[in-house]
Amino acid sequence: MHKIAKVAALVLLSLAITACSSSPEDVDVASKASPDVLYSQARTSMELGNYSKAVRSLEALDSRFPFGPHKTQVQLDLIFAYYKMDDAASGLANIDRFLRLNPTHPNIDYVYYMRGLTNMQADNYLFHDLMNIDRTDRDPKNAQDAFKDFDRLIKSYPNSKYAADAQQRMQFLKNRLAKYSIQVAEYYIKMNAWSAAAVRAQSVMEKFPGTPLTERALEIMAKAYDELGQEKLQQNVKAVMKANFPNNEILTN
Repeated sequence: MHKIAKVAALVLLSLAITACSSSPEDVDVASKASPDVLYSQARTSMELGNYSKAVRSLEALDSRFPFGPHKTQVQLDLIFAYYKMDDAASGLANIDRFLRLNPTHPNIDYVYYMRGLTNMQADNYLFHDLMNIDRTDRDPKNAQDAFKDFDRLIKSYPNSKYAADAQQRMQFLKNRLAKYSIQVAEYYIKMNAWSAAAVRAQSVMEKFPGTPLTERALEIMAKAYDELGQEKLQQNVKAVMKANFPNNEILTN
């Protein structure tokens, strides 16, 4: 019953999004309104949480008055509105355009932060979340991009008010990416590709240290080196395990 309720929620959300589609009247009003009126409408819609309507006003402003008085803020508002609408493709396109046209803008740290958030959003699947389906094995490109976005924000703007939250999100992304690499390594084990499994597990140690997957990475490396007859490498791995995970059963066998 719990899963049925989640599916029903997903259907209702889809219907709500459909209901917010543009009407001919809205398009006609947007085509005639002044820049100030359009921007006022957009801000009101955003404050009310009607982001689809806000986007229509903002897009009209952006296309009709690209050099108008609100041009930069319109682009920033579009980035946020697309994020709230779960439209990652449009959001990323507008973010990259903003970074290209406004590389020294005082709010550039916010734009990098939003790029990270939008890439994280693109890495998620609402249906899978609602059904509690683990899809860590999906293509990690957006997660990798989000990690890079947050890393750039922290290194370039360490005093940004978004830096602390970006740091926390990077830890989440490290765990997600480490889990993906472990799943790839375990696939290699099933294929008896021991060298590839060892390399992939080692990448977890090098790229994502300190994650909950560290112990599993060491286990895979120890097993792979044993299969490959690399006794010295296996002993080195066991030494690391003894120092960090002394109760692991591999050490008692």
